[in-house]
Amino acid sequence: MKNKFPLFFIIFALSSLLLGIIFGLLSSVQYIIPEFLKETLPFNKMRPFHVTSVVSWIVLCATGSIYFYLIYIEKLKLFSKSLIKVHFIIFLCTGIAIYASLLMGKMEGREYLAYTPILTIPILIGWLLFGVNYFKTLRKQISNWPVYYWMWGTGITFMIYHLCEANLWLFPYFRDYIVRDVTVQWKSYGSFVGSWNMLVYGIAIYMMSKIKNDNSVARGKIVFFFYFLGLTNLMFGWAHHTYLIPMKPWIRYVAYAISMTEWIILLNIIYGWKKSLTKENKENYCMAYRFLMTTDFWVFLNLILALLFSIPAINFFTHGTHITVAHSMGTTIGINTTILLASVFFIVSKIKPSFNINQFAVKKGHLLFRVSLFLFWCSLLIAGIKKSHWMYFSENILFSEMQDSLHAVYITIFVFGFGLAVSIVMISFPLLKTLLKVLKSRK
Repeated sequence: MKNKFPLFFIIFALSSLLLGIIFGLLSSVQYIIPEFLKETLPFNKMRPFHVTSVVSWIVLCATGSIYFYLIYIEKLKLFSKSLIKVHFIIFLCTGIAIYASLLMGKMEGREYLAYTPILTIPILIGWLLFGVNYFKTLRKQISNWPVYYWMWGTGITFMIYHLCEANLWLFPYFRDYIVRDVTVQWKSYGSFVGSWNMLVYGIAIYMMSKIKNDNSVARGKIVFFFYFLGLTNLMFGWAHHTYLIPMKPWIRYVAYAISMTEWIILLNIIYGWKKSLTKENKENYCMAYRFLMTTDFWVFLNLILALLFSIPAINFFTHGTHITVAHSMGTTIGINTTILLASVFFIVSKIKPSFNINQFAVKKGHLLFRVSLFLFWCSLLIAGIKKSHWMYFSENILFSEMQDSLHAVYITIFVFGFGLAVSIVMISFPLLKTLLKVLKSRK
């Protein structure tokens, strides 16, 4: 293996995932015991650590997977081996700088980008290098692109654009006018998520075509319709996050309709692919197949929740509660993470089939993952319903009293969150061990 940087990205990604679940678990403890680590890492610091780690997992794993597919499965000659090296070094150094920024309390940023805004510059440079390497590699070597190439190219391009847009609040023109500021903030973050969804969903379709050994999976009318629908969602679906901002009613309705249709098409693609697989296809990539089936389940489950709380009348009651968190967890863990874990298993099966991953531990981890995530999700919904009831239907009840009434629910969230953390460790450690062995054996 001459170019090891795709695996470096994936190892870095798995490490970020493990850090993310640790910070998430510690955050849930702080709901139960407010004084826990309050002097060292209070909740306002712990949450950015958790969010940064999880976003890093998604971005790094998607990046490493795409590089690996291009170089080792498609056998394309990378435009520049130096650019991938510089790309990795920039992301690694910036990641360390972000953690240092958060640890020192330099959290001048917002939401997903809570770190000091100056660190967005090297991130943008990394994405620009990725884009140059990607498009230059494909331009002369591939014609008649299958849909996943379009999705990856679109994801890279819009990631650059929306990272810039997410920092427009630094300019007084946006920051000093609250409606404009909030609109641009939520538009950029909604489209930022849509950009990485392009990368991740493209990976899902790529794996499905390779597992089935049939590239028509990525060339049919339905998948290209899904691509353009996803592009429309990326560009306009953000508006369903901004129901509280003054706007024309038709904008809300269009955004609501767009945001729902994308998942319906993805659900249809995975379901149709599943029916067409042979037993041999499933056995050759058993863990990748299992995680894609878990994705299918969570697409369905999260679609139902999103359909409900994207209705403006319902969104009014759910906004700012744990119901929104449940939706976020269902998307980030139930959909994005399961696709990316499937990708890592697919890659491991390609580079070293003879390596013996502890299948028993991984399969048990997968079962625990499915059960824990579902119960964790349900617990968040219960917490959200109770908080919404307090916000809009309770009188003369203090916030502290409401929090005390949710103590048992927070314990439940921690218990199932702990089960989820254990399952991810059971799944990730064999993968990390195998990847490190591959790197060591091919020096």
